[in-house]
Amino acid sequence: MKTAVLHQTHVSLAQPTRQAMTPQATTEPVAVRWALTGLALFFLGVFLLVPLLAVFTQALAKGLSVYWTALSEPTAWSAIKLTLLVALISVPLNLVFGVSAAWAIAKFDFRGKNLLLTLIDLPFSVSPVIAGLIYVLLFGMPGWFGPWLAEHDVKIIFAVPGIVLATTFVTFPFVARELIPLMQAQGSEEEEAALVLGASGWQTFWRVTLPNVKWGLLYGVILSNARAMGEFGAVSVVSGHIRGLTNTIPLHVEILYNEYNFTAAFAAASLLALLALVTLVLKTLVEGHLQPSH
Repeated sequence: MKTAVLHQTHVSLAQPTRQAMTPQATTEPVAVRWALTGLALFFLGVFLLVPLLAVFTQALAKGLSVYWTALSEPTAWSAIKLTLLVALISVPLNLVFGVSAAWAIAKFDFRGKNLLLTLIDLPFSVSPVIAGLIYVLLFGMPGWFGPWLAEHDVKIIFAVPGIVLATTFVTFPFVARELIPLMQAQGSEEEEAALVLGASGWQTFWRVTLPNVKWGLLYGVILSNARAMGEFGAVSVVSGHIRGLTNTIPLHVEILYNEYNFTAAFAAASLLALLALVTLVLKTLVEGHLQPSH
């Protein structure tokens, strides 16, 4: 009995000591916290907020009438329409590929699985300029298929198809890379249960797999769309910079800036800045649904 009392007394005396030591071990001093917070806010302001404010300030420097004129003139409107067209084509292609690749990698074992994962990451490691050059070497006049395409009057390089191909290449990992870890974490128990109950493959996909990954899918689509609309390097190589025909918004901004038409350049750039802000808001909302519940 005496030993038990001494043990209980020892435990009661040790617990406050541990509780008192815990904050010291896990919490930084106030000065350090303020310094780190101030440093983070400084970099955030210098590298993000100030450039963002500068874009809108320069775009609206001569008034709203000049701003709207810069955005509504024919070449600017052509660049806007082409940017939207490329995104409307490339993003659905990325969606189909991303879902198919993620489903195959997460749910099945097959030869070449690691190779497929490596190829999905390829656009992250290859410069967009190199990606554009690859398509020029394949479909340009001196390229492998160039003479055949010219003979049949098919234009890929310096035309919309080349821009779509280059944009699709640099953006296709986003959907797949969001879905693969999500599907792997969820496992395949629900799909197996659906199959046991008599559901077909397509029924299992539409009613079980897709609802479980809908927020991750939307997250990947948002990132893919933002990259598609803002892509510069690969599109610059394959577009030919034909004003009014093959210039997307980023290329249009470059041309206007090189011509010292700063107001029009920043007006067009403000559209991409607005897209970035909208993407950031949507990304934050979707991330809230992706967080695991506790």
